[in-house]
Amino acid sequence: MKVVRWGRSVFANIQKFIQFQLTVNVAALLINVVAAISSGDVPLNAVQLLWVNLIMDTLGALALATEPPTDHLMHRLPVGRKEPLITNIMWRNLIVQALYQVTVLLVLNFKGTSILHLEGERRQHASDVKNTMIFNAFVLSQIFNEFNARKPDEINVFTGVTKNYLFMGIIGITCVLQIIIIEFLGKFTKTVKLDWKLWLASIGIGLFSWPLAVLGKMIPVPKTPLAVYFVRPFRRCINARRS
Repeated sequence: MKVVRWGRSVFANIQKFIQFQLTVNVAALLINVVAAISSGDVPLNAVQLLWVNLIMDTLGALALATEPPTDHLMHRLPVGRKEPLITNIMWRNLIVQALYQVTVLLVLNFKGTSILHLEGERRQHASDVKNTMIFNAFVLSQIFNEFNARKPDEINVFTGVTKNYLFMGIIGITCVLQIIIIEFLGKFTKTVKLDWKLWLASIGIGLFSWPLAVLGKMIPVPKTPLAVYFVRPFRRCINARRS
């Protein structure tokens, strides 16, 4: 039982990180691609993306990989060798969170000057504040979404979180480093200082991912893996050519 329990725990932790990492990458890619095509400018620069990759690849992997096994894992059915690593539940959670982040941050990118009441500011300063706000909200969204990734198929994502000291420590370190980057390392990351109102707005954007995750988990998913629906047309074409 211990072998099965720990084996399922390792497999589940790998899935948690994959879901979390894909959400970060899909959201960042779509935000920059859409902004670049429409306006020729990207809200997230190279240094900021490097920081995002650092905290999400390294610290995020460490936080999610150290989740201890739970009794809930023993109630799952065995996973077959041919079953996909990314399940339909993971796709649902990924799409819900990525769409939310992309939508909110693109609205800030295109309408941020008026939403943040920056019309009276110099054009360059207003653009810097808007891009800093997008960067800050994006990072905080990933921090809050890291809690959602702990329990992909459970409503209560906070079960046992206080017992995982490494997870809580990594979240705390990431928050402190993000504050230092925004407030003191502006020349390095090309950001500007944000006032408390913009900080609260950034936290609010990230915090909304928690109730959104609860609503998303109420969406039913088919038992048949999504990959099957994409593979079937190709198999039919191959079989038709052979016949």
